[in-house]
Amino acid sequence: MVVSLLRAYILITAKPGTSEEVVAAVKRTRSLKGVRLADSVYGRFDAVVVVDVKDLEELTRLTYKIIERLPNVTHTETLISLYS
Repeated sequence: MVVSLLRAYILITAKPGTSEEVVAAVKRTRSLKGVRLADSVYGRFDAVVVVDVKDLEELTRLTYKIIERLPNVTHTETLISLYS
């Protein structure tokens, strides 16, 4: 049986000067199963997290219950891939 995963890009706005701390916190958090990549970036957002999850419920839990509650995270915007 092939399991199709949902790929999403979680764009993070952080308090000024804290993007590296946010990325480190994402990488440290063991409950973030499905995280493929977390990087600080230039541009309108401060960090991006790439995740592969089984469904929207898991994406919601990951985004709203974990990532948005990390210290220094002020906003997230989630993009869901059309073709994973």
